[in-house]
Amino acid sequence: MPSRLAASGGQPFNRQALNTWLASPRGKRLLAIEESELARVLPNLFGRHCLQIGNWGGQRLLASADMLHRAVIGSFIDSAGGTQAVIQPESLPILDASVDAVLLPHTLEFSPAPHNLLREVDRVLTDRGRLMILGFNPWSLWGLRRMLGLGSRAFPSGARFHGTGRIGDWLELLDFEVTELRRFGVGFPWAAPSTAGDPFNLGSLVKPWMEAYLLVARKRVIPMTMVGKVARASVRPLVGRALGTAANNASVVDPDLNSPAE
Repeated sequence: MPSRLAASGGQPFNRQALNTWLASPRGKRLLAIEESELARVLPNLFGRHCLQIGNWGGQRLLASADMLHRAVIGSFIDSAGGTQAVIQPESLPILDASVDAVLLPHTLEFSPAPHNLLREVDRVLTDRGRLMILGFNPWSLWGLRRMLGLGSRAFPSGARFHGTGRIGDWLELLDFEVTELRRFGVGFPWAAPSTAGDPFNLGSLVKPWMEAYLLVARKRVIPMTMVGKVARASVRPLVGRALGTAANNASVVDPDLNSPAE
């Protein structure tokens, strides 16, 4: 029978559960792959402020970001991981349009209101901001273990997995565009990390069942065009030419005759 926790999901993890998971061989391998994947993406992002929401991985994940300010905020203080503030992810104490890049490392899985969290991310990101989401695949063997109530053996309990299709729909409603989807894993099926749209090979057959993914999205910028007031077109007469005053209406020139029409 699935446990009630596994069925409900979205429960914030504590420091002990996270440290235990990241200290396990599987957790270490996953964190190393995620760090490598982010090191491929982060150097290409520009701006001043890069923000990580969630304790997963600490400052390690943002180490390759080439930005002036980098910050990690989470649900608990972890001095070893570099967490700088304790916050409620669904209500960020951050100014509107003040962050250039946001990283959510498995934060949606442990959020009771992932939609609200994405709305907050949309609020704090600049018009050209980038969003990176690390997530667990619900169609992997790990997802099956979670549905069977065995999730605590593979990762911290209390997670609710969200597929890339569902997250893509949420981002579409917020006017984000998904620019990259990268899948990877540390167990079965064994395959190298791959990007959606790569040429087909044997690894493509197992791609949908890989344990984890990295989704990169950007905010759409809709340019505003200032349209001036359009001049009203002149109204033409219905019958060839306008008639004169009432006094002149008695004598209308017939175009076929040289004399006024009787």
